[in-house]
Amino acid sequence: MIQRVKRLWPFLLWLGIFYAVWLALVMGGQHWQDLKEHWGIAVAMAMGSYVAGSTPMGGGTVGFPILVLLFNEPAALGRDFSFAIQSIGMTSATIFILCRRQPLEWPMLRAAMLGSLVGTPLGIVLIAPVVPGLVIKVLFAVIWASFGVLHFYRIKEITHHEGIIPTQLRFDTIAGLSVGFLCGLTVASITGVGIDMVLYVVLVLVCHADLKIAIPTSVIVMAFTSVVGLATKLLLGDIQPGVFENWLVAAPIVALGAPLGAFIVHRIGRESTLVVVSILCVAQFIWTMYNEWARLQVWGLFAALLGVLLFNLFFQRLHQIGDRLERRQKATPPQGG
Repeated sequence: MIQRVKRLWPFLLWLGIFYAVWLALVMGGQHWQDLKEHWGIAVAMAMGSYVAGSTPMGGGTVGFPILVLLFNEPAALGRDFSFAIQSIGMTSATIFILCRRQPLEWPMLRAAMLGSLVGTPLGIVLIAPVVPGLVIKVLFAVIWASFGVLHFYRIKEITHHEGIIPTQLRFDTIAGLSVGFLCGLTVASITGVGIDMVLYVVLVLVCHADLKIAIPTSVIVMAFTSVVGLATKLLLGDIQPGVFENWLVAAPIVALGAPLGAFIVHRIGRESTLVVVSILCVAQFIWTMYNEWARLQVWGLFAALLGVLLFNLFFQRLHQIGDRLERRQKATPPQGG
């Protein structure tokens, strides 16, 4: 017990530094009124931070629809807020995960981080500025609805994987670089989330990874991508108005909520959490379609549904690759003895 507590000293140090800086910002800038005005996002991120730490979904997955769909803020604000809040919550969860020495798929994770380091800034500079707000909303809705649908018909299989299929370093590197670069360039740079979900899908469908490996790995890549995204936006001087105020209110919640989620779900299991989150993923899709019906109309709805279908066809292809790898692994005679 004492040894476990000792392992957490970097995490406790991080919390101490963060809360000291946060308190200095609030008191030094006299931001007490901002805390009162934006209390709603703090309540929402109490759940969002749990989701961030316990599932392959960033806290922005909750923060984005709350700000954009419920509070009617611009989609660009939702994206920038996702980067900002995940830079605290998921970084906090990452430090907690590393302190607890949870198993990770390091070869693929390192490659994905390298790909994101290049792809995310490029996407923020070249692609995100030309994407309309409606497209950001619909893309977000489609990606997470696809994630929800995937778990509705594969939840038992995904939650019963043990260990991970051994793969060659070349495969891990190519897969990680591809996910990091392409998702950073497109999905993450536009919506502020998503790279974690795609890496998770590759791990569970292709590598048949245990959720105890896949989810912490996805949390870390999203934390890294969020820091890269936020740093890029700050260097460009392109942070949307209102991000700081919402961040200031929600940050102290997520700094503890995300690692708490990582701890609790390790005790109670992940299947029930993933089912609830998947329902929310589909619900936000329906909510988005309803809210934007005046602009989407029939053809817009058709395009969104087609997007969900195409994503799940892609997931099915990954699943086939994973089955082939598993059969090959079982057919390979053990080395030695």
